[in-house]
Amino acid sequence: MASQEQRDRAAEAKGRAEEKARETEESMKQKAGEAKDKSQETGQAAKERTEEGKDRTGSYASEKAEEAKEKAGEMAEAAKETTRAGQEKTGGILQKTSEQMKSMAEGAKEAVKQTLGKGPGEKKDDSSAAARRD
Repeated sequence: MASQEQRDRAAEAKGRAEEKARETEESMKQKAGEAKDKSQETGQAAKERTEEGKDRTGSYASEKAEEAKEKAGEMAEAAKETTRAGQEKTGGILQKTSEQMKSMAEGAKEAVKQTLGKGPGEKKDDSSAAARRD
């Protein structure tokens, strides 16, 4: 009967081994599921951080572009004002120069008249002019 007893023990050991294998398998499945869940959570968190970073980067870029646009507008306005002031100053200088030229031309005209004896307050006297020529 020793062989029956050995068979019983072997069957019992086999049963325990099978139970232990099932328990180990279940434990491994559970741990694999937990690892999968943790991996998905980590991946989702990374995705969200990436999207937040992208949004912040996009917002930052938009903000900087808007600031640059405003600065360019300010610079354009300052350039317009400078141009306007330059035009006004140039216009004043041109008008003053024009008046000076008119005055000089008027003076030259009067000098020529006086030289020819036709200035204001002088009578046209051909005899005195003829005497002077002689």
